[in-house]
Amino acid sequence: MNTQIHQSSSGSRVLKLGVSAIFAAVLSACANYAGIHSDKQMATPHQYESTQSVPAGDGHWPAADWADQFGDAQLKALLAEALKGSPTLEQARARVAQAQAFSETAKANTLPRVDADYSLTRQQYSGTALVPPPYAGAWQTENKGLLSASYDLDLWGKNREALKAAVSQTEASQADAEVVKLTLNTSIARTYNQFARLYALRDIAQQEVTRREQIDRITAGRIATGLDTEVERKTAQANLATSRASLAALDGSILTTRYQLAALLGAGPDRGLSIARPTLGVGDEVRLPDNLPADLVSRRPDIVAARWRVDALTHEVKEAKAEFYPDINLSAAMGLDAFGFGRFLTAASRTGSAGAAIHLPIFDGGELRAQLKGRYAEFDYAVAGYNQTLITALTDVATQLAQIRSSDVQLVDAQTAQEAAQSADELAITQYKAGLTNQLTVLNADMNALHADQAVADLKMDRRDQQIALASALGGGYVDTSKDPNRRADAAAQSNPVVAVR
Repeated sequence: MNTQIHQSSSGSRVLKLGVSAIFAAVLSACANYAGIHSDKQMATPHQYESTQSVPAGDGHWPAADWADQFGDAQLKALLAEALKGSPTLEQARARVAQAQAFSETAKANTLPRVDADYSLTRQQYSGTALVPPPYAGAWQTENKGLLSASYDLDLWGKNREALKAAVSQTEASQADAEVVKLTLNTSIARTYNQFARLYALRDIAQQEVTRREQIDRITAGRIATGLDTEVERKTAQANLATSRASLAALDGSILTTRYQLAALLGAGPDRGLSIARPTLGVGDEVRLPDNLPADLVSRRPDIVAARWRVDALTHEVKEAKAEFYPDINLSAAMGLDAFGFGRFLTAASRTGSAGAAIHLPIFDGGELRAQLKGRYAEFDYAVAGYNQTLITALTDVATQLAQIRSSDVQLVDAQTAQEAAQSADELAITQYKAGLTNQLTVLNADMNALHADQAVADLKMDRRDQQIALASALGGGYVDTSKDPNRRADAAAQSNPVVAVR
């Protein structure tokens, strides 16, 4: 229902009586949201048992410069370069700016609005309609200048809730930008570690080529003394060619990885050609921080973003509820209106108005109820998304920790196997050279040594990759500093981040 009332200053009492009468007549008949609610709640970290899988280790949360633990200055420089030139980060920053603009728009709706308008109209009035002589049938020029103001009383907080929702969405978009930043840093560090892995495997492949060349020379000498035949010579040559092909394949993979790093930096493929060989170290000792499950909700930007989205939907639900109540908008205007130019700036041309527009939904075919149900559905979805994000975060930490511990155990056995395989390989070549064994024994020992070297290299690189992934799972140095004076403090949210709307 829309009712428009215009009044002079002497009619204020009439306006008040009219508004009261309207409320009394229609409030009992308006649309309502009875029976529409949600009991979904955000989970707390302690609801998910994790003390055995992610035990406290008296460690520290990753710092913003967590990649420095590997002691590679080039990696640090690459991460800094990516923050300046990555199009992915630029997209995230643009989304933050867009959310901030929406927030500013929502804020404007809570403030009074003042406008100034001027119009000049040349019009011929009908001689047989409402306009009396001398204007009837004549052309007239109408000058009109108007200064108007309006203000939505927002008695039920609709505009205020919309503003709070927009602010929460802005906070969520800022946390999303941190997710993009963390993901980019993690991708660069892991790709850089893969770069180091390929170089380590290339060194092993080069050593293998050298060993196969040695076996080929020994075989040639044994043929000359009648100890071997052309079969052994061709076998040695085939194995040597295979080793050289593996070396070439690794060179191709190294070049491809250079291009991948360049793309992550937001640069062209030629940028990757200037990246030097990595010099990554072992990294810090892996120990989880205390109070991990509870503090994780403020250390993972994806959890923070999910929490702000739930908060935004909480306010959107309240905004949708406010739509069921009367909306009152006050307006006033004053200005000048005259035919022609000569009388435009005279006192007789003054015009003014004041009034209140009242809107109250009575029967809308269920539109408002459907809209509120949709908001509740979005709220339930956001809560489920938050809970799933929390589960995923705890699982990520537990998984990376378990893999690191497993790699440590495997590495001990793999290094023992490597030492034994290298000794056996050296002994086999010595015996083969002396004519005490055959080529098959040498080739078997050589393959065992090759596989042992590759296994140790892979385990070392896997463990470092898992360290990088663990730093990312722990938030990569992110700390939630967002604040909202209309909400609970972050500390309260961490201890009991429960949101429910009725």
